[in-house]
Amino acid sequence: MTSTLSGELQRRVEDRIRYWRVAVERSVETPSSVIVFGKRAGQPVALKVVRSPSDEWRSGETLDHFDGRGVVRAYEYIDGAVMMEHLIPGESLVKTALSGKDDEATEILADVIARMSPRRPIHGMPTIQDWSMAFDSYGRSGDTQIPAKLVSHGGQVYNELCATQSQPRLLHGDLHHYNVLSDSKRGWLAIDPKGVVGEVAYEIGAALRNPVERPSVFAERSVIQKRLQRFGRALNLDVQRMLAWGFAQAVLSAIWTVEDEGTIEPTNPSLALAETIRPMLGSLG
Repeated sequence: MTSTLSGELQRRVEDRIRYWRVAVERSVETPSSVIVFGKRAGQPVALKVVRSPSDEWRSGETLDHFDGRGVVRAYEYIDGAVMMEHLIPGESLVKTALSGKDDEATEILADVIARMSPRRPIHGMPTIQDWSMAFDSYGRSGDTQIPAKLVSHGGQVYNELCATQSQPRLLHGDLHHYNVLSDSKRGWLAIDPKGVVGEVAYEIGAALRNPVERPSVFAERSVIQKRLQRFGRALNLDVQRMLAWGFAQAVLSAIWTVEDEGTIEPTNPSLALAETIRPMLGSLG
């Protein structure tokens, strides 16, 4: 391990390496975590240590509740750290979507969602209702970077969907192309769950606003319609309800961008998606 990490984070990483008996081969740093690749008892593993409490702090516990169904398997975990199977080759679904195979990528995402069957909700896990508080917080902040009418409409749709949801269960909470990786033995699998309780239709929202670097792909009306039709057929979900979730979550994503970064560009991909979907919305029934 390198010594470029802060003292406390370095200690946490070294503790997990020692306690979980990982023979280190290489490590990488991301803005949110440190990932160590190596082996334990000859088995390839990936050890992830989150830098600070965040929405991935309990990702190991969330993965464990999916028990390998549609997700990477968690072998060991504590709050802030998880040791998982190492997915090989580990290519993300982004490459498929950006190579002219968006329909195929959508089918893969739908299949992953269909396989993700949690054993039970996790005690104390946030709900999608909890996340709705960001709309009110933004309204009180005085920030004007996101149009007030868009925030108001997004919050209204979000709260209406929360109030009428059916069969809430544990969800990944951030399931999109970057968080689905390939494995030569087990196929496509989800990684890095946030963990939130809500209806399955909520899960589609993150996929609709990705791959984030290509809004020309996902913010086109025809692409949105094609994606929703495929999700609807594969998962037996209502297209209009998924569309409404896509709109409300796109606005929420823009709000989170302001919270995290302080500023947001007028060309922000989430805002582009929200503006495209808004005139497509109808009654939720």
